[in-house]
Amino acid sequence: MNLPEYRNEPFGDITGAERRPTMQRALRHIHGQLGASYPLIIDGERITTDDQLLSLCPAEPTKVVGKVSKASSALALRAVEVAHARFAQWRRVPVEDRVRIVLRAAALMRRRKEELAAWLVYEVSKSWIEADADVAEAIDFCEYYARQALRHQATLQPLFTWPGESNKLSYIPLGAGLAIPPWNFPLAITTGLVIAPMVVGNTLVLKPSSAAPVIAAKLVEILEEAGMPPGVVNYLPGSGAAVGDLLVDHPLTRFISFTGSKEVGLRIHERASIRQPGQLWIKRTVLEMGGKDAIIVDESADLQAAAAGIVAAAFGFQGQKCSACSRAIIVASVYDTMVERIAERAHALLLGNPTAPETFMGAVVDKAAFTKISDYIALGQEEGRLVFGGEVVDHELLKDGGYFISPTVFADIAPDARLAQEEIFGPVLAIIKADDFEHALAIANNTEYGLTGGVYSNHFAHIARAYEEFHVGNLYINRKCTGALVGVQPFGGFNMSGTDSKAGGPDYVGLFTQAKVVTEKL
Repeated sequence: MNLPEYRNEPFGDITGAERRPTMQRALRHIHGQLGASYPLIIDGERITTDDQLLSLCPAEPTKVVGKVSKASSALALRAVEVAHARFAQWRRVPVEDRVRIVLRAAALMRRRKEELAAWLVYEVSKSWIEADADVAEAIDFCEYYARQALRHQATLQPLFTWPGESNKLSYIPLGAGLAIPPWNFPLAITTGLVIAPMVVGNTLVLKPSSAAPVIAAKLVEILEEAGMPPGVVNYLPGSGAAVGDLLVDHPLTRFISFTGSKEVGLRIHERASIRQPGQLWIKRTVLEMGGKDAIIVDESADLQAAAAGIVAAAFGFQGQKCSACSRAIIVASVYDTMVERIAERAHALLLGNPTAPETFMGAVVDKAAFTKISDYIALGQEEGRLVFGGEVVDHELLKDGGYFISPTVFADIAPDARLAQEEIFGPVLAIIKADDFEHALAIANNTEYGLTGGVYSNHFAHIARAYEEFHVGNLYINRKCTGALVGVQPFGGFNMSGTDSKAGGPDYVGLFTQAKVVTEKL
């Protein structure tokens, strides 16, 4: 099967004159679909339950994006059993046929790019630019993992020869697994967690985030339209308490791929390690669990570029990215200048309803996030000096009731302060003063996480030290620490940031396979 060389899906200018009318039409079209009901999908069957969760628009929580049926424990058990049963057929489908389904799904996403972006605007309050990038990344995951599956499974791996024997090494799929994506990249990451195991022959139960279940339903609809057989991916919304533990614990669950908080990831890892009655395997966990990411700026850096990169990484999508810059570590000689420039750039950011093309920051995802971030802002008043922002908008008083929080910058934060150690997952930046580059590097490494990091410097020795000593899975030199591209910057981190599984990398699909050697005497 010959495919064109992989290339990343272009972002384009979604707010420009060429695409703006298309996006505006898409927003109007999707607005007319808000409030629809979405059933569970098990073995291709649509199942409606009386117990429903409401997906609300964060910028206008009175708007219901969708009414989604919630799974009971009995339905969760059925979904796992269906996925296990369907694995027997799906694993035998030639890899080329599985790839064709995935590539058709990518083509459907490409044709509906603005429509999918509009869903992201409404369901998780992404700006147009952020939503467009999310859709592009989902397309990239389809295209990239399709090609990696062909490379991984279509050819036998080379082995040394031995007289009188034929020895062959191949990779076979694991079985029925569980995908638990987050709400912050509800199309891109969900697509990646589904496509990678599916394209190499596994079946899945997809338990979407309760904050973003509608866009996950749209993904499953696209896969079905692309030709995915029933039961290969089963759509199972539900709370973690009601069905999450049951799905993780089930003896037929072979693997769990998860992106989300450290606390939940560790809970999954712990529960998955316990052998259940009738369980024949050690469950495999693929975990990405967040970060406390830092950008270092030294005295040789381009300070304008550094300020721009820090602000973009700290406040893009309201800081709700595991890769977001939540710490800016600045050497003393340029500290005051950088604090001033960061504050100036934060002041220029436009906060508002993301349905408007000029909006840079929308609302945070829900009331729980709003309350948590508000508490951290109150803590910041005690731990540092408020430089900009700090306004926690009382959503009850707003016209649309949105969960809006201004970009907030605190300076003079101690390296061991809670604001410098704990993942906030919101638009709050802690600026920390370092004596010199060596001190800055020590501060950067002084957390339990190790996901992304950045260094702005024109000092060769400093850059070389960062290469060797900045302990993160993704390190960026003289650019922001967000925006990893599939196939270009494989993504995943160290320590409590997860299993460093490198999503979008050449080894990722292999995590959902196991090696088998066959020796035949000639």
